[in-house]
Amino acid sequence: MASERPILLVEDNPDDEALTLRAFHKNRIANEVVVARDGVEALDYLFGTGAYAGRDLSVAPAVILLDLKLPRVDGLEVLRRVRADARTNLLPVVILTTSREQQDIYEAYQLGANSYIRKPVDFEKFIYAVGQLGLYWLVLNEPVDPPGL
Repeated sequence: MASERPILLVEDNPDDEALTLRAFHKNRIANEVVVARDGVEALDYLFGTGAYAGRDLSVAPAVILLDLKLPRVDGLEVLRRVRADARTNLLPVVILTTSREQQDIYEAYQLGANSYIRKPVDFEKFIYAVGQLGLYWLVLNEPVDPPGL
């Protein structure tokens, strides 16, 4: 599975980051993975600010895998800002989190999340879930580029 667009993984837990990257590898997902470890870093990447100033914004992520419980700016606020900007409002955003809170699920969908997936605790189930994510978002889904990109 591969496309030329990167995956933006927004994850502050180093163990979950390592497991996700391992699951990508096991599922032969070859896309570049850009890791943002907090909400500010994710927004900087998406909008070409801060450490990512000057980044080619025409290379948008194929999918954003977004944790909710993040330092500095939480995942719901990242999602809110992604959906509020014409340059990013059509990007697929998959919430990938441990939260089972109904309020989190409701608010994520209310803000425009494309999917909400609770991270499986079992590694084999996690590998399977990431494989399904890759198959759908990187192979089957037809992305749209916002006008002007």
